[in-house]
Amino acid sequence: MGENEMSVFGVSEAEEEIYRHFLRNPGTSADDIHLLLHIDPEAARRCVDRLQELGLLHPTGSDRRITPTDPELALARLVDLRLHALHQELQRVTRSRHVVDGLRAEQGAHTPPPQGIEQLEGLAQIRNRIDDLAFFARDEILSVEPYTKLSPENIARSRPLDLRCLRRGVRIRNVIAREALQDRATADYLRELVAHGASIRVAAHPTERLLVYDRRAALVPIDPQHTARGALLTHRGGLVSNLIALFEKIWDQAEDLAKVIGMVEGAANAGLSDMEHRVLVSMCTVGKDEAGARELGVSVRTYRRHVADLVQTLGAASRAQAALLARERGWI
Repeated sequence: MGENEMSVFGVSEAEEEIYRHFLRNPGTSADDIHLLLHIDPEAARRCVDRLQELGLLHPTGSDRRITPTDPELALARLVDLRLHALHQELQRVTRSRHVVDGLRAEQGAHTPPPQGIEQLEGLAQIRNRIDDLAFFARDEILSVEPYTKLSPENIARSRPLDLRCLRRGVRIRNVIAREALQDRATADYLRELVAHGASIRVAAHPTERLLVYDRRAALVPIDPQHTARGALLTHRGGLVSNLIALFEKIWDQAEDLAKVIGMVEGAANAGLSDMEHRVLVSMCTVGKDEAGARELGVSVRTYRRHVADLVQTLGAASRAQAALLARERGWI
């Protein structure tokens, strides 16, 4: 027999030879097929039965005449069956965390009981643990990440991990800093994640940094301003629950990524700078100038100058009219 080209689909060499025989001789009987393969009749019958189960062969009458399925249709069916089998296998692998628990139980008294909080030191150890947590995640990953941009290296490292989780049906909810959208590569990557099913929201100035996996494990930096100093990983229910509550509060106050990107692009198309757009949003949502200036980190005088310029740009007679015109034009 020749090379078993169909082995990748789980078809044996004998089964492939029988299928090829009926492609060359459609409508013939399966009675003497064992003579072609030089195997016993029972083995040949099992091969024919399996090919029928796979949908590659079809009996056409009471005299055991066999009709082969068109190769294109047959291969499409085999691909679907193989992918389904691989998907089930992948699910079994990724849901195998209980094996670790069982193996740890074998250590018994030789291993001190887990304390619930683990200190991770150095970026390499933190990244390795994040990889492990993402690999074993089954249901949901929550994160608040106040980065201002992602480097090409960060995107290249994160993309396969994030997309793999999304393909497995893991729900991802992520809150990022508004400033990150000013970087084109970062914004494009976030759009890509949303297109694959992630839920991403934008906050003006998030200071918290946290990751929660399956509502069972949470990771926070020891120093949010210097993540290289290490992180704390906790499995304690009370701490994890409090971090989830903090995440939900931040999530509720954040805006949907698509909406924010639309506003930013609309303002950019209108010739507004990022600061002008932020002042415009603040002018329409914050009551007092002092509060708006404090939110944007500028003086009240600078804030009011920007407001006056925006009112003039919009051709409005008042702030209220400027807000209405901005909404009509899709700037906010």
